[in-house]
Amino acid sequence: MQGIKTIGYVLVWMWLAGCAWLQSEKPMQLQPGNYRAYIERPDGIQIPFQLQIADSAGKTVVFIINGAERIRIDSIVQQHQHFQLHMPLFNSDFTGLALNDGTLQGQWIRHLPDSDQHFFFRAFPDTARFDVHQPARFNISGTWATYYLRSGRKDTSFAVGLFHQEGNQLYGTFMHSDGDDRYLAGVVDGDTLKLSTFNGGDLYLYIAHIVNDHTILDGQFYSGYAGYARWWARKDSSAHLPNALSLTTVIPGKELLDFRFPDLNGDTVALRDYRGKVVLVEIMGSWCPNCMDETAFLSSLYDQYHAKGLEIIALAYERSADFEQARKAVMSFQQRFHVAYPMLITGVTYNDPQMIQKTLPNIQHFQAFPTTLFVDKTGHIRYIHTGFAGPGTGIYYTQTIEEFKSLIDTLLHE
Repeated sequence: MQGIKTIGYVLVWMWLAGCAWLQSEKPMQLQPGNYRAYIERPDGIQIPFQLQIADSAGKTVVFIINGAERIRIDSIVQQHQHFQLHMPLFNSDFTGLALNDGTLQGQWIRHLPDSDQHFFFRAFPDTARFDVHQPARFNISGTWATYYLRSGRKDTSFAVGLFHQEGNQLYGTFMHSDGDDRYLAGVVDGDTLKLSTFNGGDLYLYIAHIVNDHTILDGQFYSGYAGYARWWARKDSSAHLPNALSLTTVIPGKELLDFRFPDLNGDTVALRDYRGKVVLVEIMGSWCPNCMDETAFLSSLYDQYHAKGLEIIALAYERSADFEQARKAVMSFQQRFHVAYPMLITGVTYNDPQMIQKTLPNIQHFQAFPTTLFVDKTGHIRYIHTGFAGPGTGIYYTQTIEEFKSLIDTLLHE
């Protein structure tokens, strides 16, 4: 089936190239301006986002926009009407044609270890993310207790929805125990909610019916290549998630932690060499959008606290167990966030069911990337923080930062 789809995309590409040649003898290139873009899944669901093409010191740059987030793409190749945009993270590319009506068309290709996923992509000049046909009937700003029922499952999962609405415009996120949906942007069109995001890793679309100012029903959630869930929500200012320090725990009697893994230069780093220091161990992966938010925070935290005795070590669980492939992915991540602390390659993939047992047998009930271990000066695990509330969560991000700093200060003063 994948081979048939790939052939189909190639035929579309050839047809687009032919159309571009017939339309104009003058090669078109990426034109500065604002664009409405969408990525189309194999089931026909179109997930919109916004693009901005700009000139920076004579060089074309592209920004992906999700509300307050702007993701800059510098790696751009243009040849006549053909273009290729390489995403700065998550190992994916846009390839396509710039047509003389201003439209961009082609593919978004997500590169996986053993195969590629191909999606149709289109962008056209526009400043809107979604069409709006009616004034918003309700203002749903606030906190919402949210429930998901994923395809093929019987049990619901819980999240906290955070919305901020200005007229028809809607911004927000959903917080889960394993992280948040980062920056969602969209509209309230009459009594219909529409939210989406795309960052090269996450590809999400939320649609729902707003019954009144405290009830949302008939929600549809589309994620990635084929993910789907139903969802509903009720407004609840007291809605909250379980304490992030209570979910992943240390096996009793195994508080003393040690490990040895190679860094990006291939040199072995052992935790025992850091005795006498407070150490944060970041369990992460370069494929993980929430890890992106935590790494950006930890990189600045390291600059602030390293002179006080704090060390940070990242343990990377990548899509590939091959050292060179994993190293390349993590090195891009390191450079993007100016990481000065060691990033180690575990050699175990994130989807290995024995991942934790193989690398960190001291802990149990592991649930999420990222997870952070707070290790005291004697090498003992004192706290484990599951997930990370990123900047898209607003006040919850601030609270997470304050919590991290409070725990670090406690350990440093012991």
